[in-house]
Amino acid sequence: MLKEKQVFVIGHKNPDTDSICSAIAYADLKNKTEDASFLPKRAGEINNETKYVLDFFGVDAPEFISHVGTQVKDVTIKRTPVLTRDISLKNAWNTMRDLNEATMPVVQEDGRLQGIISVKDIATANMDIYETRILGMSRTKYANILDTLDAEMIIGDPDEEITKGKILIGAANPDLLENFVEEGDILLTGNRFENQLCGIEMNAGCIVVCMGAPISKTIQKLARENNCKIISTPHDTYMAARLISQSTPVGYFMRKENLITFNQEDFISDIRSALAKIRHRDFPVLDTEGRYYGMLSRRSLLEMDNKKIIMVDHNEKSQAVDGIEEAEILEIIDHHRLGTLETTMPVYFRNQPVGCTATIVYGLYLENGVAIEPKIAGLLCSAILSDTLMFRSPTCTEKDKKAAEALAKIAGIEIEDHAEKMFRAGSSLSDKTPEEIFYQDFKKFNGGGINFGVGQISSMDKEELQQLRPKIAAFMESTANGSKDIYFFLLTNILTESSELVFAGESAKEVVENAFGPAKEHWIYLPGMVSRKKQFVPRILNALQQ
Repeated sequence: MLKEKQVFVIGHKNPDTDSICSAIAYADLKNKTEDASFLPKRAGEINNETKYVLDFFGVDAPEFISHVGTQVKDVTIKRTPVLTRDISLKNAWNTMRDLNEATMPVVQEDGRLQGIISVKDIATANMDIYETRILGMSRTKYANILDTLDAEMIIGDPDEEITKGKILIGAANPDLLENFVEEGDILLTGNRFENQLCGIEMNAGCIVVCMGAPISKTIQKLARENNCKIISTPHDTYMAARLISQSTPVGYFMRKENLITFNQEDFISDIRSALAKIRHRDFPVLDTEGRYYGMLSRRSLLEMDNKKIIMVDHNEKSQAVDGIEEAEILEIIDHHRLGTLETTMPVYFRNQPVGCTATIVYGLYLENGVAIEPKIAGLLCSAILSDTLMFRSPTCTEKDKKAAEALAKIAGIEIEDHAEKMFRAGSSLSDKTPEEIFYQDFKKFNGGGINFGVGQISSMDKEELQQLRPKIAAFMESTANGSKDIYFFLLTNILTESSELVFAGESAKEVVENAFGPAKEHWIYLPGMVSRKKQFVPRILNALQQ
């Protein structure tokens, strides 16, 4: 079954009510009109105003996403079956051959990765095994020998481990053989009573009787009395000698030191260097709890899909979620000036000179003939009221007013009452630090080769704004210290339709005076200033270019 295509609908960093509500509403529209899964996301913390709106209409906040770069979990991961460390080399080889796998993970019962074994490792083990004591060195279980030799345990416990002794073929006569048999040895022999008896008398650990030869009751009795195991195999002595070393457990030969593993959450951009240096074909992938999940192949990286994104309420890279350059942008729905964002493919770009992105989204519902649910209508109406300061902002257009009025009817709300409660919730700053207030609606710009950032907060409480100004000024001074960037913050009074502008930075005062006239040390009063987009930023850009 193919994985359903997912598209993230996401607003800018430090999202405002328009950014969040438009993302939720546009994802809802796309889910009703297209065959894919559209998920609203957010690139920052939700402010008090937006939280009030979401709670009022009973809508969950979008999930936070900090980076939209392609992650290991976005790439096709092979769910390769696992091996246990006790499985024999022969069984491991058969499994890898049947599954056509060049590398397989060795995993313990709790899912933790213990090592990896490759076809190359098994080939090397078979070619390099000249050590006749390998079964004891690797603590091979007799059960592995039984499986490898298609054998039967006549005397002994299959689960017991071999701890010492060498592999020895009993081809010589007993007089010569007794000079070679040592305690714990694995003696391979045929239907030779004397050699079997010699092995028992010399304290061999196990006698492997080949070709299915019958084993006398006397030999079995003596073996029990001397704690000597007896195994019967249908293979001849040559084949048994050739196969028995393949009963060694893979845990002895697997690679378990300096393993190159990746986590599902790792970003592909972060692991490319490791992939370039290590020429393995496959790499183990672990889940968020450190358990084995699957194998990442080099080939899958060639076929990977980047995350698919729809940007709403912004079109500048500096305002976009981190990793946007690695994502595939499908659409941009915005009402701001054109920024510097570049795309690798043509995109659907809807940009209109209205006061709010939600107005554009409302229009798209109408164009597609899709009915708007009351809670979605409430979100869109709230976004318009927020962005236009209840129609007071110079960015507000007749389209915004008509859209808000139509949406208010669907949502069953009264515009003035809802707006007042929403603004009061948004201006409640008692639980926030100056830093949180500064960055809750903050956007970055560039003009004349200078980077500058603009934050804004709107309130209906004049005293609260006046008390906040010195705290914000102090924070901005500490932030701008040693930086060439300029910082601005608009404390906007909704009722008086004016703002107090606080500024910081090496040339901030000069820029402000070029744009607005004489200013005090760290601030200036700007009557009629309520719109960052239409009134403030254009004046600052013009001043910087001068």
